[in-house]
Amino acid sequence: MNDAQTTVAQLRQLVACFVAERDWEQFHDPKNISMALAVEAAELMEHFQWLRSDQLGLLRDDPKEMEAIGEELADVLAFVLAFANRMEIDLAAALSRKMERNARKYPAQEYRGRFR
Repeated sequence: MNDAQTTVAQLRQLVACFVAERDWEQFHDPKNISMALAVEAAELMEHFQWLRSDQLGLLRDDPKEMEAIGEELADVLAFVLAFANRMEIDLAAALSRKMERNARKYPAQEYRGRFR
């Protein structure tokens, strides 16, 4: 699988099958999944804790560190997909609507190159 050839629906199915094969649906209520998502996001942040911005290139140049970061990011994504499955949220539609709102809230001509 890779990003260029895999749909969101395929990723959702991959997670759904993994959860179903282990009979974990019983544990996957929205509260538990959202908490697990926060925990995994914190584990991703740990890789960057105490680094200065000018040191971030060191991470990208370290294959073992990039593998570990990729695994944490995959955990985050898996819980996002599990949450969407449980709550029956169409992620593509939700993201599209959110980006449209963001475009109105942060017009490119006013915000290009700045965050405020």
